[in-house]
Amino acid sequence: MKNRERFKNLMNFKKVDRMPIIEWASWWDKTIERWHTEGLPHNLTDRYEISRYFDLDIYYQDWFRPIHWTCPPPPYHGAGLISDISNAALKYEELKEFLFKIETDWPFSEKKWDKWTSEQENGDAVIWFTLDGFFWFPRKILGIENHLYGFYDLPDLMHQMNKELSDWMIQIIEKICKNYSPDFMTFAEDLSYNNGPMLSEDMFDEFMLPYYKKVIPILKKYEIKVFIDSDGNVNKAARWFEKAGIDGILPLEKQAGSDPLTIRRECPTMLFIGAFDKMKISKGEFEMRKEFESLLPMIREGGFIVSCDHQTPPQVSLENYKIYLSLLREYANLI
Repeated sequence: MKNRERFKNLMNFKKVDRMPIIEWASWWDKTIERWHTEGLPHNLTDRYEISRYFDLDIYYQDWFRPIHWTCPPPPYHGAGLISDISNAALKYEELKEFLFKIETDWPFSEKKWDKWTSEQENGDAVIWFTLDGFFWFPRKILGIENHLYGFYDLPDLMHQMNKELSDWMIQIIEKICKNYSPDFMTFAEDLSYNNGPMLSEDMFDEFMLPYYKKVIPILKKYEIKVFIDSDGNVNKAARWFEKAGIDGILPLEKQAGSDPLTIRRECPTMLFIGAFDKMKISKGEFEMRKEFESLLPMIREGGFIVSCDHQTPPQVSLENYKIYLSLLREYANLI
């Protein structure tokens, strides 16, 4: 069974020969720097070259950005593109010259997608893309703190941003699906931390749900599986995502308390990617095997691809990572 058929079958709870063997996210640069000192060839820096070195299934990802690369960056991590929100609506209008552009090679390159599609059509690759979600994008504009205040202080602007974002998303989806067939996508959201969602269900329903319901039917029209990418504890938010039409969740961070077994009980058809506790990889084979054993019931249920629950951290040696991959292959065949 080839990569694409395997993914499609598994994500529809159908029979597969084995679970896919992937890293859904690229490795941290510090992790790769360490591995270069431990035997990883120094010429390997590209995400997909490294995937092939480790004999992983190839899953190509593209990220379609609503904020153009020419936009001046915020002054520090967590700050917004609008620093003074006393006149936020006007500042947002001034920022529009950098937002929602559709150009020849922006936000995606047809040359790149042509290359990927040749592998996808042979069944050798899965292609997915990411869009800034309806929590993520306003946070980039306003900054972390002002964004959370914005649900109360700037409701009209919050709706305007997400309406315009959803309109742009639909244009992008329709444009790319004229010539290409993505297999799945993720909304980048990160709306949870270790204590759960950073907004209430009422706020989700008012400021986010209408825009998911506007965009997701377009994705479903093209048979694209829809995932939410949120760090933190998503146990509570999972049912919010389900009512929005979301098919799946990644990466299910264990340290934050995310639990696919708990979510599957409440949302029986929810799909998952991730859930392997990244902190166990540095602790050796015994701890890694225990982690795989805890996930084995979910592996056998289907609709689940085990992968690191975030990027592999730099404390993981190349030797331990190779042990992890060996165990991943072992458990992938117990489906």
